[in-house]
Amino acid sequence: MEQVTQRIVGVGYEGHSLPSFLAALTAEKVDCVVDVRLNAISRKKGFSKRILTASLAEAGIEYLHLPALGNPKENRDGFWKPGTDLATHAHAEYRRVLQSEQAVAAMRELVEKAATASVALLCFEAREETCHRHLILDELNTFQLAGSHR
Repeated sequence: MEQVTQRIVGVGYEGHSLPSFLAALTAEKVDCVVDVRLNAISRKKGFSKRILTASLAEAGIEYLHLPALGNPKENRDGFWKPGTDLATHAHAEYRRVLQSEQAVAAMRELVEKAATASVALLCFEAREETCHRHLILDELNTFQLAGSHR
């Protein structure tokens, strides 16, 4: 069986313009962008849900928003300080979020999508270690091994 995580990568739009972001996705042959932001809004032009969805569609890329995999606003600061006690606490809090019924359902949807498409998990941060995406990717390994029957 193909490892689902081989078909899922993390991607941040920090430092990208919309055209450069779309070019990077196209170069990587991404079929679907799965937005894991709690709220699919951005101060950065082109990266809010409506415009991003339309731009991705023009590039032949599907858009899916899974807000249940978003990191709560009050838990984000720790992710910006990798290796600290604050980061350890933030990661533990987010792992609890991933155990919620809604997040487990979203993980199932993500695994199903990755079975038929090359998926990029979208959030803002360019460096994955400063974003909750890396914890989603870690959890996917466990989720897949458990047969996604949680």
